[in-house]
Amino acid sequence: MASALSSVGAWRIAALAVTSVVLAQCSTPPPPPPAATSPPSVTGTSPTPAIQPVSTADLGPSWHPGCPIDPHDLRRVDVDYLGFDGSTHRGALIVNEELAPDVVAIFDQLLHLRYPIAKIRTVDTYPNADDELSMEDNNTSAFNCRDIPGTGRWSQHAYGGAIDLNPLLNPYLDRAGAFQPDNAAPYLDRNRSDPGVLHTEDAAVRAFTDRGWRWGGDWRTPKDYQHFER
Repeated sequence: MASALSSVGAWRIAALAVTSVVLAQCSTPPPPPPAATSPPSVTGTSPTPAIQPVSTADLGPSWHPGCPIDPHDLRRVDVDYLGFDGSTHRGALIVNEELAPDVVAIFDQLLHLRYPIAKIRTVDTYPNADDELSMEDNNTSAFNCRDIPGTGRWSQHAYGGAIDLNPLLNPYLDRAGAFQPDNAAPYLDRNRSDPGVLHTEDAAVRAFTDRGWRWGGDWRTPKDYQHFER
């Protein structure tokens, strides 16, 4: 009998021990969720330098002999920008070597302002570096060795000293009412408040003008709302 009672006692002790472990496990609070991580920085994400030299081959049809600037004096600037899809993208601009650091700073500011840009591609992406095709595609671009239509004078773009920003949304309009690009008629109304449309004293405009750039939207005639130059 003593042996039987001893066995029963041992069984009860073992059962109590298991129950205690189960209760302890049930009463243990769940681990905290993983700490939220900050999104990766949108600057400096490219493995290549932001500013790089270019060759004649890099420029394609946007440069030709007789242009007022040598490719040696131009730079490719890789910039991050906020797309209309809400995501960060990376694009390239060809600009004058002296303006390259300024362009990096301007587009970094535009990104932090969350100013949306449709796309940024070098104009040689389009057949014959056609400026009209680039504008119709709402492509933001800079260098293009071309003149000012109807004047015979080099455009500031031919020196790598101008940028056209969201050109479909911010068209060129002359005193006779002619405009560019050809598909920009809906955006001649400058009271529109669509994302990407530029207005006087907008933070996006001041990202340029506060650094000494001139905005075509401030000109009396023609009005060139897409155009910034220095």
